[in-house]
Amino acid sequence: MAHITYRNRKAVQIENEQLQLTVLVEGGHIAEIRHKATGVNPLWTPPWPSIEPSAYDPQKHPEYGQNAESKLLAGIMGHNLCLDLFGPPSEEEAAAGMTVHGEASILPYRIEAAGACLTACVELPTPQLLLERRIELSDDVVFISEKVENLSRDDRPIAWTQHVTLGPPFIEPGSTQFRASVTQSRVYETDFAGGKGYMKPGADFQWPHVPHKDGGTVDLRVYPDYAVSGGYTAHLMDLNRDHSFFTAWSPSSQLLFGYVWKRNDFPWLGIWEENRSRDSAPWNGCTITRGMEFGVSPMPETRRQMIERGSLFGVPSFRWIPARTRVTASYCAFLRSAQEIPEEVVWDGAFQVTTP
Repeated sequence: MAHITYRNRKAVQIENEQLQLTVLVEGGHIAEIRHKATGVNPLWTPPWPSIEPSAYDPQKHPEYGQNAESKLLAGIMGHNLCLDLFGPPSEEEAAAGMTVHGEASILPYRIEAAGACLTACVELPTPQLLLERRIELSDDVVFISEKVENLSRDDRPIAWTQHVTLGPPFIEPGSTQFRASVTQSRVYETDFAGGKGYMKPGADFQWPHVPHKDGGTVDLRVYPDYAVSGGYTAHLMDLNRDHSFFTAWSPSSQLLFGYVWKRNDFPWLGIWEENRSRDSAPWNGCTITRGMEFGVSPMPETRRQMIERGSLFGVPSFRWIPARTRVTASYCAFLRSAQEIPEEVVWDGAFQVTTP
């Protein structure tokens, strides 16, 4: 097992001939899926220094902000698992110490690795959930399976979202392209970008043409070429498909990156855009990201809001885990050379991903 230090963080690394994958011990983030031939990692590395969440102290580290998101932001990278919360805690939860997106993003994981396989486990004390994630590399595919066990005697309503965030150099405004097997969509219902966004809040639409607040539409299949922008849209995966996907393609690197999963596991895709719109610490008006966040919930919101919403477009906005029960989900990431972005992704449910 390759224990390493990755950008000042304790990490474990596995690799094969084509890919190198790095998982952070604290927070369990998949920080890196690196294409070895080009050296490109499509996942987001924040422009600020990273520290272990356990080392974060609000008095000593004001550079990460002063709110419920700060501890997460101090250590976030790449693919972040949101469990059992997708979005902010309530005021009362925040006062009690809960962070944005829940405990799975900040706790230390027990990680074992051998060859091109890795297993990471963590127990979440507040929701009483046990998570086990297994990651295995095969050629240019990353196969990931997750088990979430409810240790309590109560049924649990949970959020469970794969918060995959892409960043530079893979993300380039006006250049990077996207595809996804989505249909009905909605813009976040209130202002998401502090008055600096272009999307019409609360607008329903069909992918990929999001309504502009000043009229017309913007094509979400290309990262917008605005000097400053931001926003969030929720998308229902195509109900006529067993498997769902998103892809992202960089014309500069000629690399195709994507994920594919079982639609029944994760029926929603959220697209988060941060293009130098957040001026507060640690963002400081210099961050460019594209979050492609697939999960059981359409919107990042408090637990109470999630439950009160109940559903969107007739599809539930959270998942129940019965008492003393284990549920599973599996999905794949892939990273390969491509001269253009495909319109389709075919998955055999295991290690074979085809992009015809």
